[in-house]
This record gives sequence, C-alpha cells and structure tokens, in this order.
Amino acid sequence: MATERIVIFDTTLRDGEQAPGAAMTIPEKIQIAHQLARLNVDVIEAGFPISSPGQFEAVRRIAQEVQGPTICALSRAKRADVEAAGKALEGSDNTRIHTFIATSDIHLKSKFADERYGKTLADKRESVKEMAVEAILLSKTFTDDVEFSAEDAGRTDLKYLCEVVSAAIQAGATTINLPDTTGYCISDEYAALIADVMECCGGNEDVIFSTHCHDDLGLAVGNSLAGILAGARQVECTINGIGERAGNAALEEVVMALVVRENYFSLTTEVDAKLLFETSKMVSTFTGFVVQPNKGIVGRNAFAHEAGIHQDGVLKARETYEIMRAEDVGQDSQSIRLGRHSGRHGLFSRMEKLGMEVSEDEKDKLYADFVQLADRKKEINDIDLYNLVHENESAMNHPHYKLEQFNVSVGTDKQPEATVRVRHVRHDSVVEKVATGDGPIDALFRAIDHAVNEGHDLVNYTIRSISEGADAFGEVSVLIGLGGPLFAGKASSTDVIYASAEAYMNALNSMAAHRADEESIQFVATGIMQAFDRGSA
Repeated sequence: MATERIVIFDTTLRDGEQAPGAAMTIPEKIQIAHQLARLNVDVIEAGFPISSPGQFEAVRRIAQEVQGPTICALSRAKRADVEAAGKALEGSDNTRIHTFIATSDIHLKSKFADERYGKTLADKRESVKEMAVEAILLSKTFTDDVEFSAEDAGRTDLKYLCEVVSAAIQAGATTINLPDTTGYCISDEYAALIADVMECCGGNEDVIFSTHCHDDLGLAVGNSLAGILAGARQVECTINGIGERAGNAALEEVVMALVVRENYFSLTTEVDAKLLFETSKMVSTFTGFVVQPNKGIVGRNAFAHEAGIHQDGVLKARETYEIMRAEDVGQDSQSIRLGRHSGRHGLFSRMEKLGMEVSEDEKDKLYADFVQLADRKKEINDIDLYNLVHENESAMNHPHYKLEQFNVSVGTDKQPEATVRVRHVRHDSVVEKVATGDGPIDALFRAIDHAVNEGHDLVNYTIRSISEGADAFGEVSVLIGLGGPLFAGKASSTDVIYASAEAYMNALNSMAAHRADEESIQFVATGIMQAFDRGSA
C-alpha cells in the first residue's frame, strides 16, 4: 500500500526553548539546527526574531548556515514582527514565515479588549480576521511559504474559525495550523476540529493542515496522531517534548508511532530514526532538562527489562515485550537491566555477553551475592558485575583473619570510634577491640590493628568511584608493609567504610600468608641443616 508523507515541523528552538529554564546560546542553537538537519526534519522553526536581538541573530545564522530543511521564523500578525522575520531570513532560499493570531473568544476578550479592535465581540472577530490577512499578504512579499496559526483554535468557535482559515487561505497561506494551544482538547474533539475545518475550508490541495498540541493533559502525542488520522499532514513537535508549561508533542514519539504502526496509519516521514537518541541527548545537554528514565523512545528505561519474567521472554524472543528495536532509534541494544527484580537467566545471560565464564558449581553463590548487592544498589551495571565476580574469584581460600563484625560511630561532639570482632582462623579464637581515630576509617583500621596484633605500616590508602550515580560503587585500595615486601588489598562496595574494612583485611591476610610461608621455609631449611648435621655425626 502506498503511503503518504507527514511533514515534520520541529519547533524545539522556538516553542521548546520557551520552557522556563531551557534557554540556549546561539552556538548551541546552531549546533542543534545542524543536528535536526541530519535528523532530516522538514521544517526547523528557528526562533521568534522580533522578541530579542539574540533570537533575531539565531534565526539569521541558522537560515544562512543550515542546509536541507525549510527554515521558519515566527511572527505575530503585526507588521513589525513580519518585517523582522523577513529580514532575519533574508538571503536564504528555503524559508517560511509563520504568523499567528488568537481566535478564541477567551483570547479576544482579553488580548483585544481595547476598543480600537472593536466594541463588540463581532467587531473584534472582524478586526482579528483582517489582521491575519494583512500579515499573510505582507509575509508573501518575503517568501512564498507562509504558515498561518489560529492561536487557541481548540477553544475557538467553529464557524468563526472556518471564516478566519478561509480568509487566510485566500490571502495565500500555504499551511494552516490549528493548535491546541492550552492542551485542552481530547483526541476525538481535536480530530473532529481538524476534519470540520478541512471540510469547510478544503478544496485546495496545495494547502497543508497542521497539528500543534500541548501536553497539559498528557495528550499531545495522542492528539497529534488523531489530527493526522483526520487529515492533517504536518505535525509540529519538539525533541523530548519540551516546551511551554507541560511541553509539546514529542517528535520522537510521533515519528516512531508512525513507524511501528505503519500498518494502521499508512503514513511515513523522512526522519532518520537512528539519530533520535543522539539528538535527544544533545537537546537535554544544552537545555539542562534531564530526560525522565521512563520517557518513550529516548528514555534510559525505554528498552530496559529488569523483571525476571520479562527478561526471560525477551531473551527468547524480543518481540514478546518489545515493539521496536533499541538500535532503530539509536539506543543501546543491551536491553537487560540488572536489579533486585532480575532472575538468574538475565544475570548469567549478561555475564555470558561480557565473556565471564562461571561454572555451574559457582552459580548459586554468585547469584546469592548478586541478590544481596541488588538490595543495596538500585541497578547493577557491567562494572559492578565485573567487580562482584572478581571479588568472588580472588577471595582467599584459607584466610588467616576474618572480620566477623564491626561498628563505627561518629558525631559532632565525639571522636570517631570503631569496635571490631576479628576471628583468628588458624587458632580458632576471637578478639574484640575498640579504638578511636582521626576519622571513621582511621578508627576502624586502628581497631583492626589491635585485634590482629601484627606489626605493619599503612603505606597507602586510596578510594575511587567506579560506577555512576548516588549509589555508585567505591573501590578501595590498601597497601601495607614493614620494612620489606608490600601487601595490597582491594575491595569495592556501595558502602566505602565496608569496602575499606574488606580491603584492609585482604591486605592483612596477604601479609599473614607471606609470613607463614617464610616460617615454613625457615623451618624446612633448619630441618634439612639439622639432618645434615646428624648425618655427619
């Protein structure tokens, strides 16, 4: 079945930037515009030139430097606005002026309350219609591509809306946008609005009707798709759905809905979906707006599976729980996320992909350790898993000392204090000691020293973060010695005090093992010499 094409009108740099706190510098806007061109959107609304010198300059430079998409500038239905837009776009061959004016009675009674627009509502309506026509005619002197928006069309009287739109088309508008400016419409209502206006103003195949939906009720994408089904062939949207108040329709969600459900819509776009995630990250970085993890298409969890049942299903056949592939939108194809809800299948599948070989005898203990770690840490990443496996592999088979329990207390009105209970494995005895120190780690190490009662110096202590987030792994490295060989210990945990204790005990066990070997060598050597002495007697 032949598919029609939907025009993707990206307004990230205009409506998206109007989100409080989302302002971008001119170089950032230009970089995003180039990225949108690579993404292959049809129209880039670069800004609102009359609003500030920075806006004007951003539009001017994007129009001059970015090739491919149509570059659009916004203007109110005012001469000064239109002229500023025309001047900002000057010199570029592929441009559009997007002019708008409010049409709902709510807006007319407030924005146009002054009697110069008319004393009655009917007079004000007539004035607004005339202003729209004048702005379109003026815009046509700068570019053949003119878009007209009836602001708050979602709450505009249908008969009057048809009058304004008909006048706009007659004046030369090539795109008619019917925005749900306040996010008020329900999908069926918005679809009916599009269909009704197209029916009363249709007949001109060169005119494209457009959606522009806000997300105040969480319906921006749904309303946009409903508008498409009703006959609209342009969608105005933003990357990550950023914009005024609750935001705009998210470009990535609209595009992938048309891709995944092409059998339903029979419509397509020219967008290169593999660049969606990359573009999302750029916009997030420049605006400072973090993408929520559960955001559709580009969220960190969009293709992640933590529950054991889901992991098992996805590993057997991805389509059991995935309606698109992560790589199709530029996301990491690794879909298994390890956490407290994960099962054995997900854990050992990830380990296999990482090249970690685990024998059947080791799996039960490793999974038990994994579950314990997952209870302390929200998510287990590859580095965390590697360290977990590495610690199991490097654990001593016959340690000399075992730290059975410790407690560290700190406070503003007392010196840090640590209490430890250490088992001397070879002698099967337990020693408990208490010590204070300059800090919690110092107090802990001093208490362990007292319990072990072996001479040594702490040569070095380092700690570093080896994973990201507030619940990141801290890796502690300890180096001890006493005028001879040095002995290292290493451990990692989400609790740095626990990791410090483990690392210190590892180093002490290495030193104890070395000393035991020396004593054995000395004993054997002495025994041999005594044997020779006896043999020569």
